[in-house]
Amino acid sequence: MAATLERMVNVPATARVDLAAIRHNVGVLREKAAGAEVMVCVKADGYGHGIVPVAHSALAGGASWLGVASLAEAMTLRRAGVDAPLLCWLYGPGEPFEEPIGAGVDLTASSVGQVEEIARAAVRAGRTARLHLKADTGLSRNGAPAAEWPSVVDAALRAQADGPVRVVGLWSHMACADEPGHPSIAAQLKIFAEAVELAEKAGVRPELRHLANSAATLTIPEAHYDLVRPGIAAYGLTPIPGRDFGLRPAMTLTGRLVNVKRVPPGTGVSYGHRYLTEGETTLGLVPLGYADGIPRSGTNVLEVWAAGRRRRIAGTVCMDQFVIDVGDDAIEAGDEVILFGPGDRGEPTAQDWADQLGTISYEIVTRIGARVPRVYEGSPE
Repeated sequence: MAATLERMVNVPATARVDLAAIRHNVGVLREKAAGAEVMVCVKADGYGHGIVPVAHSALAGGASWLGVASLAEAMTLRRAGVDAPLLCWLYGPGEPFEEPIGAGVDLTASSVGQVEEIARAAVRAGRTARLHLKADTGLSRNGAPAAEWPSVVDAALRAQADGPVRVVGLWSHMACADEPGHPSIAAQLKIFAEAVELAEKAGVRPELRHLANSAATLTIPEAHYDLVRPGIAAYGLTPIPGRDFGLRPAMTLTGRLVNVKRVPPGTGVSYGHRYLTEGETTLGLVPLGYADGIPRSGTNVLEVWAAGRRRRIAGTVCMDQFVIDVGDDAIEAGDEVILFGPGDRGEPTAQDWADQLGTISYEIVTRIGARVPRVYEGSPE
């Protein structure tokens, strides 16, 4: 299933994914969950790491559930032979629910209309749909707001009584769990508890109540309920910058220099000449650009690891390439450049890139494009 690094040696760029790191991270999350089940979110192609290998590794690490955003992601897993419990939560009206229902994918409903549409699809599929009702407790994204929650619960119970639906879960999502002490945390915990109480008093008997994302899994025990839903932490990136939870970054992004040249002082580099060499120097060309997920805003900002130390990107990040200035240090075409990794050798981490760009590590890893081959190190199990 997995290509080895040796076979990929002539590829100019690779994203190496350490499957053992994913298993380790899931183990850390299981320990923090303290008895709650663990659902690893593998949406967005496993946060850019590869949905199927990540799914196998997460399950091997002790996850009992997987989570995806789209129906297409759910069916990708099922067609790859992943038969673990699986929750899907983001879709619009008129989508093809029959196949996922038939494949045993749990679905989410955030409105009366969604409950009714899923129930009709279940009848067509000839299989009972397993339904998780989502309450909006303060994120104001998906989920039923408080005023609509009783109607959604009633609609789901009617569909359950008629036979095509079984209500198995109650859930919500946190807005600011990555900001310890934020007042919204206590507010959302209270609103969710009230939503659960209302649903249970109406007759819902959920198998699972779930609220906690990565940050809440690691820092808010009262949010754990029956199941936690970590995402970024499973990939070894902290949801709370500055906090070390013993996670291990799984992705290392590398490129191999495709051109090296010596240039004189005052040489303009890349589009717009936004970088000028101060003296005679050596430039190296890295074959990755914004089409591969390297932010153009990283121009003259982001650092990479080359020839034994960090080097700042020199000049504009182009669609397929960027340049580094290594001064008088020796480099050759074919030499490896580490864009980011776990930091073991001093290379930047995805969190370093995020800090330098004023974003989050989630964006850094998920935007690495399909042109970059994923190379899997270690067995997924």
